[in-house]
Amino acid sequence: MKIILAPMEGVVDPIMRNLLTDLGGLDRCVTEFVRVSERELPKRVFYRLAPELNQGGLTDAGTPVYVQLLGSEPEVMAANALRAAALGAPGIDLNFGCPAKTVNRNRGGSILLKDPDEVYRIVEAVRQAVPQSIPVTAKMRLGYEDKGLAVANAQAIATAGANELCVHARTKVEGYRPPAHWHWIDKIRQSVTINVIANGDICSPDDYQRCREISGCTDIMIGRGLLQQPDLAAVIVKNRQGQIAAELEWKPILAAVQKYCHQVQQQVAAKHAPGRVKQWLAFLRKRYPEAQLLFDVIKTETNLDAIHQQLKGNSPISAPLKIAG
Repeated sequence: MKIILAPMEGVVDPIMRNLLTDLGGLDRCVTEFVRVSERELPKRVFYRLAPELNQGGLTDAGTPVYVQLLGSEPEVMAANALRAAALGAPGIDLNFGCPAKTVNRNRGGSILLKDPDEVYRIVEAVRQAVPQSIPVTAKMRLGYEDKGLAVANAQAIATAGANELCVHARTKVEGYRPPAHWHWIDKIRQSVTINVIANGDICSPDDYQRCREISGCTDIMIGRGLLQQPDLAAVIVKNRQGQIAAELEWKPILAAVQKYCHQVQQQVAAKHAPGRVKQWLAFLRKRYPEAQLLFDVIKTETNLDAIHQQLKGNSPISAPLKIAG
């Protein structure tokens, strides 16, 4: 069983990856996408999006971080994959799932699913360029406008040499609207010989169990679910091991939010800290009523010192991030 932290542009950054992997249960992370267009990118681009390359491609907790590439030119994608591997990326992930209009207009992400042959050429070029010791994985949706090419795209990815495939169980047009069509993941899983990872609407241990039963996949990727419940991966792992896992209460979660705010201020920019904190609270409020109350208090606040004061609560910034129970 593997649990992978999903890439979420502008949300799951290196700071968030460190915080979430510290809580345990995660086997892998994937970076926000490196946009590839016409040339081999300079090293600084990779280090900016994946500073973990400075420490063997691992988070502080020792969790591997794959570098994700987004683009449509096979040769250029291959050159950048090779560069990422040379810089120490433990794996290369290819993005065929991003639904953003700006990305799709520039022949990136889910629009590529309209042409399985193009998908094949990209994966093949990257797989041939990267040393065999470096895994090449891919993430796709069920299609762009419909699911008619879902199996064909999955088979193209597998036949081209990818080691694993993660499937977000919606089309581009469906966006993130429920439900996730886990039964389609099962169709894909049965059509390829590589490992398939399920993604979409896994926000609780019960969701994991239902997804596992319907998709047939033991391995999963979680994004929004971990932002709503930061210890979700650890709880799922303990449940799978037959243990009763006590979920984190609000106090250590508040400590994590405080820590996140300070680190964004120090490592990114003070001007970005208020927005990032509100963004995370917007996810947390789906699980924690206290997060809703805090969000309501600071949602119009722009003064960082005032936000720090609101975050102080009764939980010191140095509180350790440990799994309860």
